[in-house]
Amino acid sequence: MTLTRILLADDEEDLRVSTTQALDLAGFDVIACDTGEAVLTRVGFGFDGIVITDIRMPGLDGLSLMNRIHEIDRDIPVILITGHGDVQLAVRAMRAGAHDFVEKPFSGTQLAGIAGRALEYRQLVLENRVLRAAAGQADDLEVRLIGRTPAMVDLRRQIRTIGPSDADVLIMGETGTGKEVVARTLHDLSARKPKPFITIDCSALPETQIESELFGHEAGAFPGAMRARYGKFEHARGGTILLDDIGAMPLALQGKLLRVIQDRVITPLGANEARDLDVRFIATSRTDLGEEVNAGRFRADLFYRLNVVMLRMLPLSARADDIPLLFSKLLIEAAARHRVAEASAPPHVLAEVAARDWPGNVRELRNAADRFALGLGLTPRASDAAPPDEGARLADLVADFERSVLVSALTAQHGNLRPVYEALGLSRKSLYEKMQKYGLDKGQFSG
Repeated sequence: MTLTRILLADDEEDLRVSTTQALDLAGFDVIACDTGEAVLTRVGFGFDGIVITDIRMPGLDGLSLMNRIHEIDRDIPVILITGHGDVQLAVRAMRAGAHDFVEKPFSGTQLAGIAGRALEYRQLVLENRVLRAAAGQADDLEVRLIGRTPAMVDLRRQIRTIGPSDADVLIMGETGTGKEVVARTLHDLSARKPKPFITIDCSALPETQIESELFGHEAGAFPGAMRARYGKFEHARGGTILLDDIGAMPLALQGKLLRVIQDRVITPLGANEARDLDVRFIATSRTDLGEEVNAGRFRADLFYRLNVVMLRMLPLSARADDIPLLFSKLLIEAAARHRVAEASAPPHVLAEVAARDWPGNVRELRNAADRFALGLGLTPRASDAAPPDEGARLADLVADFERSVLVSALTAQHGNLRPVYEALGLSRKSLYEKMQKYGLDKGQFSG
């Protein structure tokens, strides 16, 4: 079957409507979104389509959206729509992994031709994955969740079993063990795959707006509510809601969430009638919720309601035999992401990686792979620091590490500052000051 699915992101309504109409007339199945975040809710590993995005949008811009998509599946084609002055930026984006770009103003025929070729490429990628799986090579699930230890083999077996079901799932494990990867995989294996995958960070919900954010509100529900607004629950209709770090959810809200999960209904603020909600819930927790229940910090009834199926993610320390294989795979991904020559780790490096403790788990191991791919060596351990009598002060060590992080980020983004300061949580001014401090110039990285 020929692929036709396109996700279109553009914050300008007129251009979004006209582009959608042109692609519809060309025979494509278009889902138009006004933000990059809305696109991310519909993209998963194995997504059977492509993404077209304006390069300049508030919030998540086109380049940042492309990078986020390629973290999920680096073979999803992303086509950038650029303004007249953005061509050089688009060329750099091509080097960073964009499939193609089209400059405004463009014709519907021109864009349709580019989109058609991108869809042909995507179809070839997906067909090759099926052929590799049929030939006994790693399937999509083994690519996402690397490991040959019995624990990982059993985890993949459980995911294949429960993924296609509609059962709610609780995933528990330490930070960085891949809980969100498993959650998205469960969504992608289900019939809900074409529908949104909405992530709710329970540790970052604004206390004064929690109910409005989740349940939505009617016009006039409170001062300043000039018009009705859908909450995150309704945005996920037909899809999956990931309750990330649910152990951090305030107790007062846990009771309201219990009713939503139990009855599959919501009542927006200011509304008189409940609305049916067709979603699947997946929750993650980095703390043991059973212990949280005993400590009185988590509702027992909510715990049992969520715990239809439980998956436990093991830390790397419990599956050390998987570390060399996982590091090698992350190294390939890092080379592709940073557009550097692909290099395999020599045996002595793999031995060192396997011998180390990785308290940050896969997330920390990925950072080490990024550093190694960029020629910066492995992430330093605290025990590697020289003692004070050898002249290495803590301030110097921190400065060296901070400079290496900046160099890595600037190299990955080819000197494009905006995605660097957004990724590192800095203001633009702070990034400039740090670059000046360490003698860095964006021109060094823009080649």
